[in-house]
Amino acid sequence: MLFACCATAGTLLAQEKSTMNELMPTNDVEKSTFVYAVKGSDTLRMDRYRVASMRHDEASPCMIFVFGGGFAWGERDNADYLPFFEHMARKGFTVAAIDYRLGLKSAVARGDLSMERFPLLFAASVRMAVEDLYDATAYLLAQADGWQIDPRRIVTCGSSAGAITVLHAEYDLCNGSPHATQRLPEEFNYAGVISFAGAIFAAGNDLDWGTNRHPAPMLLFHGDADRNVPYGAIRAMGAGFFGSEYIAAQLTQMRIPHAFYSVVNAGHEMAVVPMADNRYEIEAFLQNLVIEQQPLVIDTQIVSLDRPDVPKEFTLEEYILSNFGGE
Repeated sequence: MLFACCATAGTLLAQEKSTMNELMPTNDVEKSTFVYAVKGSDTLRMDRYRVASMRHDEASPCMIFVFGGGFAWGERDNADYLPFFEHMARKGFTVAAIDYRLGLKSAVARGDLSMERFPLLFAASVRMAVEDLYDATAYLLAQADGWQIDPRRIVTCGSSAGAITVLHAEYDLCNGSPHATQRLPEEFNYAGVISFAGAIFAAGNDLDWGTNRHPAPMLLFHGDADRNVPYGAIRAMGAGFFGSEYIAAQLTQMRIPHAFYSVVNAGHEMAVVPMADNRYEIEAFLQNLVIEQQPLVIDTQIVSLDRPDVPKEFTLEEYILSNFGGE
């Protein structure tokens, strides 16, 4: 299903007609590593990927990537991600893959992640990751001139826990959270958000995007049988875990440009698979909704006829077990 709607989004870039740079795949991608923050015992690094021979006479768009791993493990340079980073670099992006503090690492190691403790521990872990993403963004903004990055075209992208992080970062920015206002310039907006199997964990029965600003254009990938991150919404103990389906419905109601790519009977593999299999959709989103600012809502459902039906309704406890306690 594809339809267009009129939208007024304060976070959209000034209207541009430029296209994404197409570079020859034979060009070498250069990787450089930088320390963007030190927090206690955590030294947070950023890997920058860009084509070494690319012309740098004009500022390039930038993609900040946040890895997955349940806020307990994971690596910014996981081998599964590298082909995607190199592909985006060859498309003219500066890609910045970042570390962030793993707030659940100690609790998981201790086996101390009960249903009673999970909401507070999880919320604190998300907040830490979002703060680190904001600090990485501030670092990139400070380097923008030297690295020739266009500060108006910084896109966030994340997988699983990283997708949760980039969605929360946008949600908090829209709500004027002090975690954002203390770290980023008042006028700053992300140009777009790409989520591979993400969700937002928030108090209450609904998401409130506030009145501070409109959300940036979003691209949401999710399988409707995901056992690790909710596809729709679950509510428990005064909080809600709101997945891509729920977020997309809200964005449609708010008339915010976005694309939702849903795969029937797919699980959490959608946290990684789109980086290889859906590059066309990613590039189309970046070109049409981010660069050209087209007022579109794109709703795509994929049904594989040879994929068996699987359960799709899970409780919060089942999500916790799938992530941290085995099946």
